Amino acid sequence: DLIQLVAEKIAFTKKDSEKAVNAVLDGIMETVAKGEKVQIIGFGTFERRQRAAKIGRNPSTGEQ
Repeated sequence: DLIQLVAEKIAFTKKDSEKAVNAVLDGIMETVAKGEKVQIIGFGTFERRQRAAKIGRNPSTGEQ
């Protein structure tokens, strides 16, 4: 898992790695929640987008 990988790569304890990973993810979520964009070069971009409503369908009955 990601936490174990971080622990091995930078010689952190698993507990410290978990704190570091969670801090990064929390920072990304807080920034995106404020409507700002987070870009991690070579990995991806996180941003909030509005999507049009979609009509759902019950797969069992086919009913909308």
